[in-house]
Amino acid sequence: MSAAAEPGVSNRPEGDNSAWLGLQQEDALEPDLPICDPHHHLWDFEAHRYLLPDLLADVTSGHNVRSTVFIECTSMYRNSGPEELRPLGETEFVNGAAAMSASGRYGTARACAGIVGFADLCLGARVEAVLEAHLAVSGGRFRGIRHISAFDPSGAIRRSHTNPPLQLLGEKRFREGFARLQPLGLSFDAWLYHPQIPELTELARAFPDQPIVLNHVGGPLGIGPYAGKREEILPLWRKSIGALAHCPNVSVKLGGLGMKIIGYDFHKRTRPPGSEELAALWRPYIETCIEAFTPQRCMFESNFPVDKVSGSYRVYWNAFKRLAAGASVSEKALLFHDTATAFYRLS
Repeated sequence: MSAAAEPGVSNRPEGDNSAWLGLQQEDALEPDLPICDPHHHLWDFEAHRYLLPDLLADVTSGHNVRSTVFIECTSMYRNSGPEELRPLGETEFVNGAAAMSASGRYGTARACAGIVGFADLCLGARVEAVLEAHLAVSGGRFRGIRHISAFDPSGAIRRSHTNPPLQLLGEKRFREGFARLQPLGLSFDAWLYHPQIPELTELARAFPDQPIVLNHVGGPLGIGPYAGKREEILPLWRKSIGALAHCPNVSVKLGGLGMKIIGYDFHKRTRPPGSEELAALWRPYIETCIEAFTPQRCMFESNFPVDKVSGSYRVYWNAFKRLAAGASVSEKALLFHDTATAFYRLS
């Protein structure tokens, strides 16, 4: 499935916006603070390329990024063989990039130290063989599955590359496949939109021993029918986040707020936003999640290169550090590094 096949508004950057990003220059704050970036992609699509050299250029741009986790994005699927096994090509591709990084030739950061891939959980029990195949080709780096359920009836909002049906997380076949994750020691990355958060809460309650991480603070939409309604949506989102946080098996990624679907329209400006502005705009979402989940279940994420449409890697992590300015040393360690490495079991 290619980027072009995805309906609605695409979040993927189109073309090289490096000159525009360069208009906003900042020195890295707290440059020695260890970071594990638990959410980024690698791809080579027709409209945009982001491969290992691009990632390394970002993670070495001033912050102390020690390791990263790759998250599935339909990159380098096999072009032949059984349909359910084609996503193995992505794991094979990323494992190669991880091996290059692990050689030390490109610096001390360990890119793609963890890999989260895709397997169609709607295969039910049959997905177990696919999961085992991912583990076999990953060089010991495979950590979990992301099967996106993001769905909104509005045609202005993309349904993502899995083209999920309404209420995917409650489907019997999906749950049969989902049940195969925990016995294999695999986690689940959940990406959905804010009206769907209660669906994830139901899933987490049904599988209390399954580690789950909510991507991008739960996708508070700001385009299409949700445009101009941020103050109306915020309390509804906050209530859903509070209920989800009562599930001790669920963590949350703090980021993804630079995507086009969030509705800030940073990419339409003549100059990118700075970290102070980003921190001020994102504070209600980040502080709500940290209060609800505690730092032990929160991890800052870049979501690059998707969020690169709105700002640079250095500016983003500066914004996160501004948001965490009141945290203790131990809390910062959790938010920026330790929660992510524990969840994804990185050495």
